[in-house]
Amino acid sequence: MSDRRLRVVLAEDSVVLRDGMVELLGARGCEVVGTAGTAGELLAGVVEHQPDVAVVDIRMPPTYTDDGIRAAVEIRARVPEVGVLVFSQHVETAWAERLLAGGATGVGYLLKERVARTSEFVDALRRVAEGGVALDPEVVTLMMRGGRRNRVDTLTAREREVLELMAQGHSNRSIAALLVVSERAVEKHVAAVFGKFELRATHTDNRRVKAVLAYLAESGS
Repeated sequence: MSDRRLRVVLAEDSVVLRDGMVELLGARGCEVVGTAGTAGELLAGVVEHQPDVAVVDIRMPPTYTDDGIRAAVEIRARVPEVGVLVFSQHVETAWAERLLAGGATGVGYLLKERVARTSEFVDALRRVAEGGVALDPEVVTLMMRGGRRNRVDTLTAREREVLELMAQGHSNRSIAALLVVSERAVEKHVAAVFGKFELRATHTDNRRVKAVLAYLAESGS
């Protein structure tokens, strides 16, 4: 997908922010095929334009509570081939868990104030559009709080660190670079996680996705 323009539907109720994001994304090789100021417009735009990815704020009209993320969950259910990236000032852990309940593929949740560069945001968009995951570390941390004792508690500190980075959407190579270890070492930690989570290899199951989902579910608030 990196060799063509990424098709985006953008939902943001602030006209100034929306127009600014359209300009920034266009300069970064994306094509904003539709914009929306309400949750209803977002759903209609996604159905009409069938973008690669939809960018969604949480608190949108009509109620300014959780309309945007409700729409994101509905998009995941109705148009699963469209990636969904929640881009908000707020963390709603319960809705984040629902967003991920359909599978940790083609989904992201980033906090506006923590994205330092446009290139980071576009990289996350492309990752989500290609079926990957982009989760802000703060979102993951909040979902970890208050967890009961479970399989996550059986992980070593390094295994848990590797799994948390997996939950943020990093590949084994990226994890190796971040932890300054070999990719082979990361593979061993990932295999250990699969073993402790009792995720056996099959031809159809994606154990990486299942491990991330189990991690988020069992470490959630």
